[in-house]
Amino acid sequence: MSESRENLYLGRASRFAEQEKKAAAKSGAVSWLRVAVFIAGAGLAYYFFSTDSNTAGAAAILFFYLVFILVMRWHSRLDFTYQQLRLLRLVNEQEVERLQGKLGRFDSGQEFVDDHHPYSSDLDIFGQNSLFQLLNRSVTSVGKEKLASWLRQAAAPQEVLQRQQAAAELSADDRLDWLQEALALPMHYKHDEASAATFINWFSGKAFFRQHAWLRPLILILPVLTLAAIAAWLYGMSGWIPVAFLLVQFLLAYRFRVERDEYYENSIGIYEAIRSYTKQLQHIEKQSFTAPKLQALQQQLSASGTKASVSINKLASIIDFFSWRLSTLMAFFLNTVLMWDFVWMYRLESWKGQHLQQLEHSLDVLSEFEALTSIAAFQHAHPQYAVPQLSQVPFFYQATALAHPLIFSVRPVSNDFEMQGAGHTIVITGSNMSGKTTFLRTVGINMVLALMGAPACARSITVAPAQVYTAMRTADNLAENTSSFYAELKRLRVLLELTEQGQPVFYLLDEILKGTNSRDRHLGAMSLIRQLHKRNAAGLISTHDLELGAMEQELPGSVKNFSFNSDIIGNEINFDYKLTPGLCRSFNASKLMQLMGIEIEEEA
Repeated sequence: MSESRENLYLGRASRFAEQEKKAAAKSGAVSWLRVAVFIAGAGLAYYFFSTDSNTAGAAAILFFYLVFILVMRWHSRLDFTYQQLRLLRLVNEQEVERLQGKLGRFDSGQEFVDDHHPYSSDLDIFGQNSLFQLLNRSVTSVGKEKLASWLRQAAAPQEVLQRQQAAAELSADDRLDWLQEALALPMHYKHDEASAATFINWFSGKAFFRQHAWLRPLILILPVLTLAAIAAWLYGMSGWIPVAFLLVQFLLAYRFRVERDEYYENSIGIYEAIRSYTKQLQHIEKQSFTAPKLQALQQQLSASGTKASVSINKLASIIDFFSWRLSTLMAFFLNTVLMWDFVWMYRLESWKGQHLQQLEHSLDVLSEFEALTSIAAFQHAHPQYAVPQLSQVPFFYQATALAHPLIFSVRPVSNDFEMQGAGHTIVITGSNMSGKTTFLRTVGINMVLALMGAPACARSITVAPAQVYTAMRTADNLAENTSSFYAELKRLRVLLELTEQGQPVFYLLDEILKGTNSRDRHLGAMSLIRQLHKRNAAGLISTHDLELGAMEQELPGSVKNFSFNSDIIGNEINFDYKLTPGLCRSFNASKLMQLMGIEIEEEA
């Protein structure tokens, strides 16, 4: 099935590439037309003025200026179409790369890595070759943050169902064009680290014109008086009057130069993002949806009476006009004649009073749409993946053909798995490299997918909501003077504290207490299983310690043994990576050491 999806995306990429070439040629032709209009206008105006036909010269300038503006806007639309086709080709090429497991150039979500999180580090949720790289299609910071929050925290069952319904609608074949356009639109713009949340937090506390109310009438009166005085001077009046007005404006601009720069720098930092938000919101607003969550989100965008795209586009326009100050010569003229910066600072504050709260709500809606489109694109790329069912039976976990979504082999090995009930522990034994740890991660990462509303890498899967908790990659920390064994103990202490709070905890523990001697490790592991057996918890423990298998007799029905096995044939070790009931029947450490050159002496 993934092969057919790969062919689909390759075919779409090829079609968009053909359209892209045609659009590029058309855009290039109109670009030359702009040059021709400019040259024709300049030449004709020069001819008229050189023959003393001043009226005709002025008319030629006005006419060709208007034509130039129309051609420029035409070219802008054509260039946007060209860029959109290029980005749609890129979107499909990226889908192919994800299917092939080539995740290296995608955003790793490194900023979300947290070694103290209950499971994200052990399950490769963020970082290189992570689930975030596989799942995320967001470009904006708000979309990435929303998706990361869904990956870090399980949703309520009703929310999971609503996300599944929304993703199902967005991933349908007849919505693929809309979905990929939604993914491509934000790629037109630069998304710097300055986030909208930073801008909103800064802007919420600003009230320049409330603190300097006397400036409000001046931004209307002074420019008019200055222009009138300049006009009067041209007709013979005293030149000192316009000089006085110009000096007043210059002194005001100098007096508040820090505030003007602050307003501009904080607003221009999100200008590209605001333009992106506008396009994305327009794309959402014009579409009709049937899934309840999508309808509810869409309705929020016009809840204030004004469409979110309209109000946010106003902010983009204000920032655009504000940016005219970038030219030193232009800034001097604008701010000593028209009080330019003050005008647009006032417009910013007026906009804030009407629309800032709507911006916050709209960005939250947009972030949810972006997270949902990521899930939908992932679901469309993997139609063979199961949409998880949620169970009310405590710690119910049943899956057929369960596999790891980050293993991209041609024929990945899958396993069936089932467990249920509080106090239950699956003990998994196995030889080195047999797949114990990978299976624990497979169980965990698919549970994370299920509880965020995404499809899981299985033919079918049903899980009960629970807090996933892992202890796998505990390592020493020189800065904190912490050994790996002590780090693991701290990790297990947090697990016990979680189980004391009453919430259901689904744990995945790999080779616990491996940093101590075998006697203490065996005693500690058995004690931990007994302790967890009495709490609202269940999960899996992998180990080389066969003595833990005795817990199945001590706690019948609550502890079960499973294993991964290998066969040694000559100098080769063969793994089948299949989960098997019972304790491991073969170990390969000695053979592995022999293959590495260590001479193993058999005991007499």
